[in-house]
Amino acid sequence: MVTETRETGSLIGSDKVEGTAVYGAGDTKIGSIERVMIDKITGKVSYAVLSFGGFLGMGGNLLPLPWGKLHYNTRFEAYELDIDDGELKRAPSFRADKDFDWGDRSQDVELHRYYGVPPYWGGF
Repeated sequence: MVTETRETGSLIGSDKVEGTAVYGAGDTKIGSIERVMIDKITGKVSYAVLSFGGFLGMGGNLLPLPWGKLHYNTRFEAYELDIDDGELKRAPSFRADKDFDWGDRSQDVELHRYYGVPPYWGGF
């Protein structure tokens, strides 16, 4: 019988990332990872989609985050996002009952500029 390992010292299965808490300033939980977006060509994780707000998972917003903006904190066994509440409220987001246009490169550029991280595809 083969046992599937879904987490090692530095690797983790996508199913274990989904649902993981995300903490912001002041060690406050701000949401959880709804899903990850992977570049089909390079295989790199490009974005985490953060779920926040709403009640019982309904009516909330989704926040696409460049993957490089998140940092794993072993103390919390969760991810951290180093922005304050005001930045979080102004961040590009979309309603949970809609979808982000992942094919629109101008939206990708806007996200990376907002967070001040280089795009996963290189350049600005």
